Amino acid sequence: MNALLFLAPVLLAVAPQATPAPAGSVDGLPLGVLPKQELPRQGCAAYLWTASGTRALIAMAGADPARLRLSVGGKIIDLERSGQVGGAGLGFAESTTYGSAAIGAKLTMKIETRESITSGGVVSDGILQLDRAGQDSVVVPVAGLIGCA
Repeated sequence: MNALLFLAPVLLAVAPQATPAPAGSVDGLPLGVLPKQELPRQGCAAYLWTASGTRALIAMAGADPARLRLSVGGKIIDLERSGQVGGAGLGFAESTTYGSAAIGAKLTMKIETRESITSGGVVSDGILQLDRAGQDSVVVPVAGLIGCA
């Protein structure tokens, strides 16, 4: 028994350690909550919340200028559009890539327009993929609203 107590500090030191979640992260993701975002002066913007777990605003995609705003590691960043495929409506593509080799994101959205919503629509189904150099990719289901100026 005394031998086990003597080895306890050594065993704790070599045990796998959990990587702490970034400050302000949502459900242990590398993504954090965005503060309140304004409507764009022109065009449309998609406001995206996590679709599972804690409901939190984690992304805002602008149609013009075409960029994606995220909070990564406690810092708010804007990633410029680097490619797009298909048309989903309201100035957005069905699948859009943002960023560069160091940090990138892919946003896939299904957009619906409804009579009850003027100047916008609903993102009924979406996937946000975050890719960071040297780290695991993260895929998050999202849903949200689109507002247009």
